Amino acid sequence: MEGIKVSRLLEEKSYQLGLHLISGEEGLERVIKDSEVHKLGLTLAGIKFELSEDQIQIFGGSEKAYLDMLSDLERRKVLEKMFSFEFPCLTITRGIEPYPEMVRISLRKKIPLLSTELATAEFISRLNQFLEEHLSPSISLHGVLIDVYGIGVLILGQSGIGKSETALDLVLRGHRLVADDIVEIRKRGQRTLIGKGSEMIKYHMEIRGLGIINIKDLFGIASIRDRKKIELVIELVEWEPDQDYDRLGLEEETYTILGVEVPHLTIPVRPGRNLTTIIEVAARNQLLKIKGYHSARDFQRRLLEELLQKEADESSFSEEIE
Repeated sequence: MEGIKVSRLLEEKSYQLGLHLISGEEGLERVIKDSEVHKLGLTLAGIKFELSEDQIQIFGGSEKAYLDMLSDLERRKVLEKMFSFEFPCLTITRGIEPYPEMVRISLRKKIPLLSTELATAEFISRLNQFLEEHLSPSISLHGVLIDVYGIGVLILGQSGIGKSETALDLVLRGHRLVADDIVEIRKRGQRTLIGKGSEMIKYHMEIRGLGIINIKDLFGIASIRDRKKIELVIELVEWEPDQDYDRLGLEEETYTILGVEVPHLTIPVRPGRNLTTIIEVAARNQLLKIKGYHSARDFQRRLLEELLQKEADESSFSEEIE
């Protein structure tokens, strides 16, 4: 993991972290590699006094209250111990005034000392979102991501098979485009994948014979969205007469992205097949599966029940004859 520089925190505007530098400017090139932040808490009291070199350290009201109870000598020893670890930076929340010795040690150790007016819990929440956005594992795939009935559908397939044309038809039916051509996917937590378009071609779509079009300008803000959780992968493939395609849907396939398994469907493409309708139905069917209803399995269960009942009736009839 490459990480991000501490200086990036000061430049960030989208998450409204409200940070400014107090001291330690020479350490702004330090790198943050862990998306989890660490609130000092009982660490200052000597309980497991060990700080990660990859995590941002948070200093709030409870830490201030504890240090206020110490003598000047004891407080200086605690701060020296704290700054003996090479963590990326120390952030003071709630606009708390830093101790003079904290500023001096920060300058000497070249560890940035930052401050924000935000309450500790609110700041940590915003900071975690920012770090997850920038430090989570990511990958870029060639495909189209579209929001169909609230389901994030990632459409894959070889170049020229009709991914963009199908997505355009879905937009015309009222669904929302997330990304065309290049889909940037980032892992959130253990099982969630969030997809978005690249900044360069966001909201744009390439249609062969027509060129580059801007979906937002053509169809309005309601036709696009910035990002979407990926919940279904549909792969478009050329129709092959000798290929045995799934006709029942009893066995569920998955497509693995960044270690996360996502439901996967393979849709053969041939003239006369309405791909848009098929994808809409696939999205609706996925919604039912999420709610616990599996159409194919329910059909199989009812079929087996009928066959068993028929066998029982025939057996009963035979016994009556005998």
